[in-house]
Amino acid sequence: MILSGEEIRNQLGTNIQITPFDPEKLNPNSYNLSLHDEILTYEEVVLDMKKNNRVRRLTIPPTGLVLDPHRLYLGRTAERTETHGFVPMIEGRSSIGRLGLFVHVTAGFGDVGFCGFWTLEMFAVQPIRIYPGISICQIFYHQIVGEYQEYSSNKYQHNQDIQPSMLFKELNPSEEQAESQLELPLRT
Repeated sequence: MILSGEEIRNQLGTNIQITPFDPEKLNPNSYNLSLHDEILTYEEVVLDMKKNNRVRRLTIPPTGLVLDPHRLYLGRTAERTETHGFVPMIEGRSSIGRLGLFVHVTAGFGDVGFCGFWTLEMFAVQPIRIYPGISICQIFYHQIVGEYQEYSSNKYQHNQDIQPSMLFKELNPSEEQAESQLELPLRT
């Protein structure tokens, strides 16, 4: 079952935290999350799953930034969320999808217990101008049935920034201590 907008409001401050929260962004069964003003692009021509691929940071000016087609951009939500007792998920907004912008290429499914900003895997089918602060996606919450352990990860939990893939930590356990070129801080 998916929580209604009113139930999302009722759970705020206990099982659900959305910071900052704007009541105007609450929908009948979801909440609109907005785009932060920075994005990352990979600098590598060929991405390697076993390596910490280099990235470049771009700032989205108030006048907007044009995304090129056939290129992956990593963004993040301006809001930090924390979820306990429910499974959070994000979906692109239909108005954004109708402009040919995929907001999360494959990873819209969150885990119960996730705390942090959502990294967005954005891909455009044609050139599109994006703007900071735009409502880019929506978060919604599923009830979870049965016993569970909350999500914990040395890769993505309590993130403070856009997070490129850290799959290399799984594939190279001996290199798990490798530093990111971005020096992304993890909150403990």
